[in-house]
Amino acid sequence: MELSRRISVDQKVHFGRPVITGTRVPVDLIIGKLASGMKYDEIVREYDITQEDILACLDYAAKTISADEIRAVG
Repeated sequence: MELSRRISVDQKVHFGRPVITGTRVPVDLIIGKLASGMKYDEIVREYDITQEDILACLDYAAKTISADEIRAVG
C-alpha cells in the first residue's frame, strides 16, 4: 500500500514498516542517516536511491510528525 509519494508499506517487506517504494530501504534508516550528518549524495550512492526518494522520506516524516499530538509535560 502506498502511504505517500514514493513511500509504501507491505507486511512482507521490512516487517510492514514504511520503505521507499520498490526497495527494501526503510524510511527511518534514511532519516537517521541524514540526522547523523550523511550527505544526500553519499546516501544516494550507498543505498542506490535517488535524491527524490530522500525528499519523499523527509516529506513522509514531516507529515507523520505533524499528525501526532504532542503535549508539553511539567
